[in-house]
This record gives sequence, structure tokens and C-alpha cells, in this order.
Amino acid sequence: RPVPADTEKVPPETDDPPEPFAPVPEGGPVEDTYFEDAAFLGDSRTEGFHLYSGLKAGAYYYSVGPTVESVFSKKVETPAGKMPLLDAMAEEDFGKIYVMLGVNELGWSKTETFHDQYAKVIDRLRSDHPDAEIILQSILPVSAKQEKKKTYVNNGRIAAYNEVIFQLAEEKDCAFVDAAEAVTDENGCLRAEWNSDGVHLNVKGCQAWLDYLRTHPVGEAEVPAE
Repeated sequence: RPVPADTEKVPPETDDPPEPFAPVPEGGPVEDTYFEDAAFLGDSRTEGFHLYSGLKAGAYYYSVGPTVESVFSKKVETPAGKMPLLDAMAEEDFGKIYVMLGVNELGWSKTETFHDQYAKVIDRLRSDHPDAEIILQSILPVSAKQEKKKTYVNNGRIAAYNEVIFQLAEEKDCAFVDAAEAVTDENGCLRAEWNSDGVHLNVKGCQAWLDYLRTHPVGEAEVPAE
């Protein structure tokens, strides 16, 4: 017997497709108190950020020349004494962990090696800090002057590594903040007036980096009322 029209089953509405993974969008700006529970893990560029950005909040774990491999084993000076960077971080609790690593690995022969080792860093951070938001930052570019040196420290190589970091953020459910966007000129190079040696940022460059982090907060950040 035919089913009356008004009783026919209506197919359930399909869920909307998931949003494609993307960098953290612009928001904020947040107050610097947002960074009070943050840790910054990185290399000498993060050291420059600590010294020159003007941000007083947060904890800093960096050394000269670290890689996603050496942070596990190489003993360096840290806020907790001389020990590997990841061991020092394990002593503390953080709400957010900003990672800036990769420029010292540009000479590695395979990006797959970088991917796999960086994944181990993320796994270790998540094991030690299960409640923290892990934020992967894109590697900052180098200047046009550095590009002309024709070494492996070049923006083409950096772009390839940043693709790996973006992929890792999606795979590992981390936030991705495209910090490089803050200091890149129209030619894809580190702005000439914002660097000291083609690789490291000066005060203005570090301040621009901080401004970018302020306007790209992660999670439910409280934005001050106007």
C-alpha cells in the first residue's frame, strides 16, 4: 500500500563538511597577560624575541643552534639549570607552548627526517604537558642579501619546511601560527630594515613578530573591551 505523502521519510540532513585546516586567523589584540602561561621553545631567533620584543610575560627555552633532535639530548643553559631544553620544560606547567624550530635543520638531506623528528618533539611536549595548547610557528624567512649567498639557508628551503610544519600541525592537532607573514616583504624575503644579519631580527622585527602573536591568539582568548 503506498505511503501517504505527509508521512514519507525525509532523509536526515547531512552534516556540513569540516572546515579545511588553516593557520590561526587574525583576532585580538590580546593583552600581554595572555602570554603569562606561555612557554617559548626555540633557537637564537627566539632568544632575540625574548631580548628585543618587549614582552615581559612567559617562560623562554632556547639556545644557539638547537634542532628538533638536539632539544632532547644536548645540555644547554635553561631556567632550570644546564640540561636539555625539553627536560627543563618538563619541570613546569604551561597553558600554551609556542615552538619556533627548523632554521638549523635546513641542511638536512630529507624533509621527511625533519617531519618525523619534529613529530617526536610534539609527542614529547604533549606527554609532558597534556593540558597545554601546542602552537607551531612558521619559520621566519631570510633577507634578500642572505638569499644571494646561495647557501642552503634560503627561502625556498624555508618554504618547503614550513609546508612540513603546517602538515604536522594538522596531523597532530596543533595550532599553526604563520609568524613569517609578519616580517616578510613583497618579494618573500625578511624585510631588510627588520634584520641584523640576514637571519636574525632586530628590535623592530621582534616587535612586529610580537604584534602578530598578539593579533593571532589561540583558543578562547579574552580580548580587552574598547
